[in-house]
Amino acid sequence: MLWIPGPTEVRPELLAECARAAIGHRSPQMRELIERLDPHLPWAFGLSAGSDAHVGVHSTSASGLMEASLRGVGPRVLSVVNGAFSRRFFQMAELLGKDVERLDVAWGAGVEPAELAERLERDGPFDAVTLVANETSTGVRTPLAPLANVLREHGRAMFLVDVVSLIAGAPVDFDAHGIDFAFAGVQKALALPPGIAVCCASDRYMAGARALERGSWALDPVRILEGHAARKTPATPCTPLYYGLARQLEDISAGVTLAPGTDAAPGAAAWGARFARHERMQARTASWASGHGLELFPAPRFASPTVSCVNAGSLDVGAVVSGLAAHGFSISNGYGDLKGKTFRIGHMGDHTEKGLEELLAAADEVLEVVSVAGPR
Repeated sequence: MLWIPGPTEVRPELLAECARAAIGHRSPQMRELIERLDPHLPWAFGLSAGSDAHVGVHSTSASGLMEASLRGVGPRVLSVVNGAFSRRFFQMAELLGKDVERLDVAWGAGVEPAELAERLERDGPFDAVTLVANETSTGVRTPLAPLANVLREHGRAMFLVDVVSLIAGAPVDFDAHGIDFAFAGVQKALALPPGIAVCCASDRYMAGARALERGSWALDPVRILEGHAARKTPATPCTPLYYGLARQLEDISAGVTLAPGTDAAPGAAAWGARFARHERMQARTASWASGHGLELFPAPRFASPTVSCVNAGSLDVGAVVSGLAAHGFSISNGYGDLKGKTFRIGHMGDHTEKGLEELLAAADEVLEVVSVAGPR
């Protein structure tokens, strides 16, 4: 069973939806399928009542929408870099020819509001600030509200936020956090196979993007979002995954993915109960690690609700990963610079607290053997 930080385990019901027969992408069936998404995407992005934000789906990876987000902003970009995927955001801006600067933050931490304010005051104005809200490589969630306050006080920069491993696992609160463009793949806390991505853009972002030469056809954010609104995708979409996404969004909103007996009304309460389950799984994983003399890589206030990155200490990470694989559980080694130094557990999506206990019980057995074997 997949307990890696994505792609994650997919329920059989969703796999069955993905096995439906193909339909014409200009057919009434496709219009109906897209219309099934829109009542629920605002819950996923946490839009405020009366929001003027635009939601959409595109047949690309989250990295495709990362690039699309940058095509809709002006040339001066400040990229917060505190992990592998936030570094990708910076590198992508460079490749697009943006006048991009880095705000480097130690891996394992989120950017502090004062750091961002100082940089905006010293080197601004910027057309956009990029951030990965939940850095999958390090298990770091950066609190968005304090950063939103800083951006409101320091000019006109668009706030571009990667919510890849956050959405459907924790509140995004798009409007409250002053986000202008957010995007995510569906293979993490939305618990679907990879292949399509979701996005949300503020009306301010859309107005600014329409005034620019965006230099792309397939990754033009305006074409993507206006095509979704018109129920006419720019190109042939991955219809099997649209079926899976529609079913998953409906199930989350109806509370179908919650544990039996969970008291949550359909809609916002059901999404909130799902978020609360992720927080409990994170707390349980941190407690388990502490019980073995281990600790999370990030400071507790930055701990992700969906991905726990655990310092391995003297453990042989490869042995831990392979030992759990022998029990039928797949977790991940550290990513990039953290490989061999950490391991990651993706407690996200439709995973249950009962399932987590089974994983941790198997991990107890594995650590007994690996610990006896001693340091690498």
